[in-house]
Amino acid sequence: MRLFSRWHLEPSRLDQGRESRAVSDFQQFKRLSVRPLGHVRQAIRKGVYCGQTAGLAPGKQQCNVAILPLDCAMDFFTYCFRNPRPCPLVHVSDAGDPIMRPLGHDIDIRTDIPQFNIYRDGRLIETVSDISDHWRDDLVSFALGCSFSFEDALLSRGFRLRHIERGRTVPMYRTNVQTRRAGAFWGPTVVSMRPFSPDDIDDVCEITGRYPYAHGEPIHIGNPERIGIENLEKPDWGDLPDVQDGELPAFWACGVTPQVALRNARPSLCITHAPGRMLICDLPNTGPDDNGSPVRDSSHGS
Repeated sequence: MRLFSRWHLEPSRLDQGRESRAVSDFQQFKRLSVRPLGHVRQAIRKGVYCGQTAGLAPGKQQCNVAILPLDCAMDFFTYCFRNPRPCPLVHVSDAGDPIMRPLGHDIDIRTDIPQFNIYRDGRLIETVSDISDHWRDDLVSFALGCSFSFEDALLSRGFRLRHIERGRTVPMYRTNVQTRRAGAFWGPTVVSMRPFSPDDIDDVCEITGRYPYAHGEPIHIGNPERIGIENLEKPDWGDLPDVQDGELPAFWACGVTPQVALRNARPSLCITHAPGRMLICDLPNTGPDDNGSPVRDSSHGS
């Protein structure tokens, strides 16, 4: 298991380690951004790359991930069903099966995400790049659509996304827009933000609206205070935004929303992707199937 929390180090050494790792991740990102998916997946699986995945493997769908014990999986499934914009379901595994066959011929959910957050009773206990030591026969994996899929479409149409250009994680914020509760799962909608020229907003909405399994079009454009964001310069997750003069911030429902609901529900164990570090699938960005329905593995009944 590759563990990132080394609390025995002095703070100054921790800071140096974080800076060194960030530089290394960015260098790896630049190299991997022009490599095929198989190479990217192997780098992640081996722990060589632990950074954000936006801009990697263009044309391939990326997914948010949540892994839960079977005893609370149905309530979480219901929560996703009731909140499709922030929680668009792409695939649900059988209990105990870490191989995500419908999403990729060799995807192993235990190793194929750059970083995982591990929660116990709603509390983050560690961040790792391999969850093999935590795997159990009762764990169910959920793959949910991710905005990185529509980002690929925007890039192909010539729109600039500065967080990708700079190897950063998109800024994300809590809002005052509440989701629909299911069992113990509840919480606010979390949004990701990307700025655009007012002249481009209509096209951006039209393009991203074609990807309902990847959060669809923005849920809000303009004044962030209207959705409860008091300071755009202080994201709750991700890196600082870069909004230039004359641009409008556009906010999309975000896959961190179910992570907040998971923390509120406080299951005995929950494993998620770390923000910005997604599961990269073999599926094309055109969607799970022709009509955007969730993937189903008929041989496993999931």
